[in-house]
Amino acid sequence: MRLVFVLAALAAASSPAFAAGYPVTVKSCDRDVTFEASPQRAISNDVNLTEMMLALDLTDRMVGYTGVSGWKTLDETLRQGVAELPELSPEYPSKEVLLGADADFFFAGWNYGMRVGGEVTPESLAAFDIAVYELNESCIHVMEKPKASMEDLYTDLLNLGAIFDVSERAELLVENYQIDLEDFQSDLPKLETPVPVFVYDSGEDKPFTAGAYGMPTALIEAAGGRNIMDDVESSWVEIGWEPVIERNPEVIVIVNYGNVTAEQKIDFMKSNPAFAAIPAVANDRFVVLEYVAATPGPRNIAAVKQLAAAFRE
Repeated sequence: MRLVFVLAALAAASSPAFAAGYPVTVKSCDRDVTFEASPQRAISNDVNLTEMMLALDLTDRMVGYTGVSGWKTLDETLRQGVAELPELSPEYPSKEVLLGADADFFFAGWNYGMRVGGEVTPESLAAFDIAVYELNESCIHVMEKPKASMEDLYTDLLNLGAIFDVSERAELLVENYQIDLEDFQSDLPKLETPVPVFVYDSGEDKPFTAGAYGMPTALIEAAGGRNIMDDVESSWVEIGWEPVIERNPEVIVIVNYGNVTAEQKIDFMKSNPAFAAIPAVANDRFVVLEYVAATPGPRNIAAVKQLAAAFRE
């Protein structure tokens, strides 16, 4: 009943009932960023960040997006949502790309469109009056933060709501997600112990995976599991295969994107004798998450539900 009410209220909030007022200051990683007015020429990087902008109905404040087709397949949902907007760069944008679009705002993150020490940073763009809001999950690259949780997603949506003067819309959306997840978890069959899970993103010689600060850790925990690499002090990181074998995951989450398909990643693990004794491999317990669901964004609640079902099979 609560979910129905929130959904109805969200639908009614196509225009905020009240203006938050400017100036507005939000916390972006370790920076306080002040906005004197709503950005009008925003650019988002990556598919999941772009979907956050779509979820808040901000396409009329955008001039384009970057970093999708060069890394991930542009799925039908995103294609429809940004049909009128150009992809300005298939991979990380250069400073010239952002300046050429006359951008006044860049929604990106560390290793989500920006690199520490790279040419595109909040500091380098400030000289051109391009404000930057950093994806909360990515802040571990520039500061200390708690391990990943669903609050990473909620914080980003609420901060975007404040920046673009659609706080009521953002608050309703977050409340909807919270209620949906709470109601789902309350009906879940309880597990005696958390299911040990390994996240396999990519790589054969060494796997690329999610550590304590990567969003999959939050998704796995919300679904009743435990990321076997939750003691790794990083978000997304390359490790060796030895700890994977030693820690005996019962489920392996495959992150699906790029040129190597999820099926190819599964075949690689199933065909390698070194992995034969891993319970997840021996029992064929793989679950595939699309990249856009495994990284912070509007599909995270659906990802929790998908994981929860797989953990209880």
